[in-house]
Amino acid sequence: MEEWKEYRLGDFMEFNPKISLKKETVARKITMDQLVPHLRDIYSWTYEPYSGGAKFQNGDTIMARITPCLENGKHAFISLLDENEIAYGSTEYIVIRGRKGISDNLFVYYLTHFPSFKDAAIKSMVGTSGRQRAQVDVLENLTMKLPSIAEQKSIADILTKLDDKIAVNKQINDNLEQQAQALFKSWFVDFEPFKDGEFVESELGMIPKGWRVGILNELGDIVGGSTPSKAKAEYYTNDGIAWLTPKDLSISQRKFTSKGEIDITQEGYESCSTKLMPRGSVLFSSRAPIGYITIAKNDICTNQGFKSVIPKLAGTAFLYCFLKESTQEIENKATGSTFKEASGTLMKSLPTIIPEKAVLDDFEDLLSPLFYQQEVVEEENSLLSSLRDSILPRLMSGELNVSEINI
Repeated sequence: MEEWKEYRLGDFMEFNPKISLKKETVARKITMDQLVPHLRDIYSWTYEPYSGGAKFQNGDTIMARITPCLENGKHAFISLLDENEIAYGSTEYIVIRGRKGISDNLFVYYLTHFPSFKDAAIKSMVGTSGRQRAQVDVLENLTMKLPSIAEQKSIADILTKLDDKIAVNKQINDNLEQQAQALFKSWFVDFEPFKDGEFVESELGMIPKGWRVGILNELGDIVGGSTPSKAKAEYYTNDGIAWLTPKDLSISQRKFTSKGEIDITQEGYESCSTKLMPRGSVLFSSRAPIGYITIAKNDICTNQGFKSVIPKLAGTAFLYCFLKESTQEIENKATGSTFKEASGTLMKSLPTIIPEKAVLDDFEDLLSPLFYQQEVVEEENSLLSSLRDSILPRLMSGELNVSEINI
């Protein structure tokens, strides 16, 4: 393997390159909440008049510099703009670009995920505890041994192949998600499969005969969560009872969840009112924020930020789709001074159409294979992400040679 050269990062790549964009020019705006952690390419933006903020173009990397977005891996590679187009976004982005003939732009993107770089960025943070920022001058003066541009391109190519497969899988699951919600709306909002039958009046409008209006608690058991005392270390472990918080979902954004960042011990479980729920339970974050939804892959409990639903009369698919369809209504009805919260009473009493049991069973039979496919694809993405994250630091440090990998 050729010898790597030591660089000051400010000489290897350009931080916050100067880009001109006139005020009030309508351009693509990419906000911080549109950056999904660990997803390379951005597919979400709005068009708005430029009023300030970081500016970037194709080939640039944007990286969040604030707590907790930096720790969560909010980085993106800009690749979907038109030729010579300039986009903009948060003032809290650091924009990084390769230097011609020295560094490859995609390699630069992956370098921002290299633990040595990321750790240095986190350690450089200054400011109040609620709004700390990574310092660009610290990153510019960081030194690293880095390969030739040819080797950079080979490393980036390997990591890109993994990210491309992850992106394709995500698109597959996004399409399946749209199909699931479209089927739910067709069956239980527009009643398309039942339009030739008799309809009757209800407080929610005309519904098929034999159906009725009830409340969510009739379809599933509503279960709250709780948190063991954080003052007792013996209540927490890395390998115990699966326990979930809304923060976990803000990072993973998975439809199917097996555990959160940390488990609780049996002693911790018994110390509070959290309840263990079975596989197939639909976990709904009821505050900070309202509306994260995931499905339990195994027995799991949650903190108090959830009001979850254990299937009873209805199955997992119906309950999941119903909660997605009803999230805005739930948020509108939520109350609270510091932050809005959907109470257990609100969730239990949420009005819902209750079809005949045979219809619920048929819907579950229709959607179960679709949900299973999503779970399989999501698990594959988890494995691909783990592979990428395990070989990235070894490639970036030169411990692993690109010739040793065949993807």
